[in-house]
Amino acid sequence: MVPQPTDMKIVIWFEDLSRADVALVGGKNASLGEMVRHLEAQGVLVPPGFATTSAAYRAYVEANGIAQALAQRLDSLANGRASLHDTGEAVRRLFLDGEFPAPIAGAIREAYRKLSAATPTGEASVAVRSSATAEDLPDASFAGQQETFLNVRGERELLDACRRCYASLFTDRAIAYRNTKGFDHLRVALSIGVQRMVRSDLAGAGVMFSIDTETGFPRTAVINAAWGLGETVVQGTVDPDKYVVFKPLLEDVRLQPILEKTLGTKTSKMIYATGGSARTSTVQTTLKEQRAYVLSDAEIVKLGRWARIVEQHYGCAMDMEWAKDGETGEVYLVQARPETVQSLRSKSAFVTFKLKKRSKVLLTGAAIGEAIAAGRACLIRRAEDIERFRDGSILVTEMTDPDWVPIMKRAAGIITDHGGTTSHAAIVSRELGVPAIVGTGRGTELLQDGKELTLSCAEGEQGVVYDGLLPFETEDVDLTSIPQTRTAMMVNLASPGTALRWWRLPAKGVGLARIEFIVSNSIRVHPMALLQPQRVTDPSIRREIEALTRGHESPADYFVDTLARGVAKIAAAYHPHPVIVRLSDFKTNEYAALLGGASFEPKEENPMLGWRGASRYYDERYRAGFALECRALRKVRNELGFDNVIVMVPFCRTPDEADRVLAAMEEGGLRRGKEGLQVYMMCEIPANVILAEQFARRFDGFSIGSNDLTQLLLGVDRDSSDLARLFDERNEAVKRFVREAIEKAHAAGIKIGICGQAPSNYPEFAAYLVECGIDSISLNPDSFVATVREVAHAEQRLIAGASFSGGRLLKPRPRATDASSPDGPPSSHPSSP
Repeated sequence: MVPQPTDMKIVIWFEDLSRADVALVGGKNASLGEMVRHLEAQGVLVPPGFATTSAAYRAYVEANGIAQALAQRLDSLANGRASLHDTGEAVRRLFLDGEFPAPIAGAIREAYRKLSAATPTGEASVAVRSSATAEDLPDASFAGQQETFLNVRGERELLDACRRCYASLFTDRAIAYRNTKGFDHLRVALSIGVQRMVRSDLAGAGVMFSIDTETGFPRTAVINAAWGLGETVVQGTVDPDKYVVFKPLLEDVRLQPILEKTLGTKTSKMIYATGGSARTSTVQTTLKEQRAYVLSDAEIVKLGRWARIVEQHYGCAMDMEWAKDGETGEVYLVQARPETVQSLRSKSAFVTFKLKKRSKVLLTGAAIGEAIAAGRACLIRRAEDIERFRDGSILVTEMTDPDWVPIMKRAAGIITDHGGTTSHAAIVSRELGVPAIVGTGRGTELLQDGKELTLSCAEGEQGVVYDGLLPFETEDVDLTSIPQTRTAMMVNLASPGTALRWWRLPAKGVGLARIEFIVSNSIRVHPMALLQPQRVTDPSIRREIEALTRGHESPADYFVDTLARGVAKIAAAYHPHPVIVRLSDFKTNEYAALLGGASFEPKEENPMLGWRGASRYYDERYRAGFALECRALRKVRNELGFDNVIVMVPFCRTPDEADRVLAAMEEGGLRRGKEGLQVYMMCEIPANVILAEQFARRFDGFSIGSNDLTQLLLGVDRDSSDLARLFDERNEAVKRFVREAIEKAHAAGIKIGICGQAPSNYPEFAAYLVECGIDSISLNPDSFVATVREVAHAEQRLIAGASFSGGRLLKPRPRATDASSPDGPPSSHPSSP
């Protein structure tokens, strides 16, 4: 029996609700109540409001005689006698033609008056949101299935919006989604949340996840931001700013561990409408707004802290919406619900995708998921035309909204012009397991209907659309069977965009982080061109540099900030284990290829043996550029908080040169031993091994660079295809030098590892390193699992041999509090989210 309006609770204020009240007020409203009651004391701000109950919804259905007609319409749909469109339209009309029973209407009016009394105008502007009793559950996002009405003013408008919320329980998309998830339409009820509007039309708003939405890395918070009301971010009509924060370091108030700040185009914004019946309108943003970040660093960090607080309180990864009030400057959370995709995936098994070949790049955008799809493009611009969609095609459209869900689940992949990683297209694509590339800008313009293409989300944060149908392979990785090793197994990383993709690997840190990738792909400008722009004579290059550095206090700050955040993202992947960051080791021809680089680099006959590595750092021609590297690494350690970063010097030819480099580093604020800073050296020149005792007095550790060491010992250009057959790290001369380097490092009491490809390419070489007693082996991530097994077998053979012969097990290694120990360095920062 449905309770009568006089016998039930109709309206409940947020502060009187908790997450136990999902059946009463739906997941969205129950969560708002939970935050108001339990998290405001921790500084999390939530705008005030109230919720109507599910009992009020059922009373509305009963009072207007909707139940029987509703059941009949849904039965006709289930049995194929009616279309989804006709059913949805008819059912919504049942609700829109209904009237609120007087007790329900009176309770809503009274609550609205109370909310309005606390506003300066006496008439509150409110957001009216639907909260279904089956939504925001851990395995179903219900993203955008019901309607939201913004900037609602006055009792009459409020009741009309409430009626429309009830009707939106049966939008076509909501009916289809519940059918997909197996929810009973007749058992789902709807609560309405009425919440004081935050004047984000005068500032900005967006979405935040307490987990990396693409890789599932649990220790970051990802924030999207745009000017105006947050609906543009949710709907995917703008390309928003993106910020990434590392949660474990947020407890230290001295730090601002922002791993990424990407400026979105933000070409439009939603604001309050003035005049007429429309409540909101969309307008173009100014050029100043497009070139500015929506949030300050302090606000980014505040939201990151709130994400951590909310996640810890709920005990699961969370999906939140936030808004900034342009009148007061305050930031608020306006929604919070469980994240429904990455948090449910296995932490011990995953699938990797890899292209076997590449072709012409047609488009790029933000990658959603980590898969690859190939097929023909199906270009559809309007929801009215979705019946033209061909199953198994790659959907190409400007953006999606919930009306597109029925075809999104039949697509091999999705490409959109607009939207960020928290837009509707992104959220639903993840949940459906369909790879997508969003925010391409010109997908519908450049891709013709029926064109064969390959969509790759397997190359990091940037998704790539290639011409033609390309072959690719997949690999199932099971981490439960990976054996433990005494040798510290580490990974080599270069791209910040792919660093978090490999977080599940049980690596003991990063044995080689190459900054050249960040410089060439993210910064793109020669450091000296940023410091001495007058020497760049090409006007087009100068304009390009100006465009890249816009928004930063100076061109030098652009270099420092971009490099620091790139290194920090790599350092975050395995924090607090050590991350060995190699200083720049471009050759002169590679430096010259950077924007403005030709004005600063000599032409060398043999750049491989020329002005590279350590020799540049103290040279007056590059000393100022090297100082920028030092500033960036100092920021990584001291401002962002990644004191697990070790600095490594490459291609250091003599002990005297080592002294000059260390002096240049100290001038740049990186003093060996200060604040725990360790400095390693690449052991890659024969002189490094021959004079290892002298180098060991200047550095805290060595890392063998087998590529350069092999080419210099054998006299073979490693880039020569004609001599490729002679380039072999297993050559006896190379092996002797490797063993000697390990023995001398241990005799000097310092650590030594290897970061070349030889252990990955040749299992017998990995076994040889174990026999020599190497401390660590660093590998490319895609060869990590197989090589770890080889190393474990080699260690077991040594143990068996030692037991049989009575010999020594493995060579003893120094176990001082060295940051390269398998257990990682001691850290004052928390290491869990």
